[in-house]
Amino acid sequence: MNTAAKENKLGPNGKPVRPFVMPKSMRGKLSVWRYLIYRRTLQITILLLFYGTAHWGWNIAETPIIVGNLSASKLLGFIPLADPFASLQIMFTRHMPQNELLIGAAIVLGFYALIGGRVWCSWVCPINMVSDLAAWLRKRLHINDNFRLSKQLRYSVLILTLLLSTITGLAAFEWVSPISMFHRELIFGVGMGWTAILGIFLFDLLVQRDGWCGRICPLGAFYALVGKLALLRIGFDAPTCTHCCECIKVCPEPAVLNFSKAAQQGMIISGECTNCGRCITVCPEDTLQFRYRFKTSTHQPAHSNPRLTTGE
Repeated sequence: MNTAAKENKLGPNGKPVRPFVMPKSMRGKLSVWRYLIYRRTLQITILLLFYGTAHWGWNIAETPIIVGNLSASKLLGFIPLADPFASLQIMFTRHMPQNELLIGAAIVLGFYALIGGRVWCSWVCPINMVSDLAAWLRKRLHINDNFRLSKQLRYSVLILTLLLSTITGLAAFEWVSPISMFHRELIFGVGMGWTAILGIFLFDLLVQRDGWCGRICPLGAFYALVGKLALLRIGFDAPTCTHCCECIKVCPEPAVLNFSKAAQQGMIISGECTNCGRCITVCPEDTLQFRYRFKTSTHQPAHSNPRLTTGE
């Protein structure tokens, strides 16, 4: 649908369907890009903290800032942090992880259960930067999907990972995880991390958009299950929504934007939402905003947002 046709169309609330228009001013553009900037800053900062501690001796009060990797680490010398999915795989090998690893996994699991499981995918995981770059290039090069994988495949891979861990006695995904391989190579200079990154980039670019993160990665599936409990959500103010679908165009998990379910719940309830914030910044009606799960939504009348309609 072209812009003129969309402007003449009325939404289910009787208001005109307005398209998203990128602001002309740098201030306006930065506002639209704000969550992307926040995410990249956090992702790069985490990598720098690991690298700086390992190679440049970064410390606070003579204590290393963070030692280890994304699978298991220690913050400030006494706070254990561990990947709960890696710990679960170890349990399926019929070996009990050390108490420190279990405590670290519980800390991380509790954190993501509060703020949204797949926040890991969009705000922390370094592979997200690769998949986003591939998606950006696909759009500009007009590359279409050459193959379609079901998003349910990642849950099958999760189950298979746990079964293989039981059969082999090894944490199966940790041996082939591109996340772990890339992090080990970047921080410690060992592994085949860059090869794995190139493979994911080419797959996402030439085969299917967000193919690895959205269709295959079992860690994303694990955190999607955790995300069902999350308190931090994308709130949905149904009376203001004109169904312009601008949010769906930018969402890496468009299936989570089910308007009927969102209207009933007052929020995006799916654990597969990554809380990346893309949808919030392109919504012409300010229908979508971050909010806590149990916070009562108070509807305010829809208002004009000149930043998104005039290109100011």
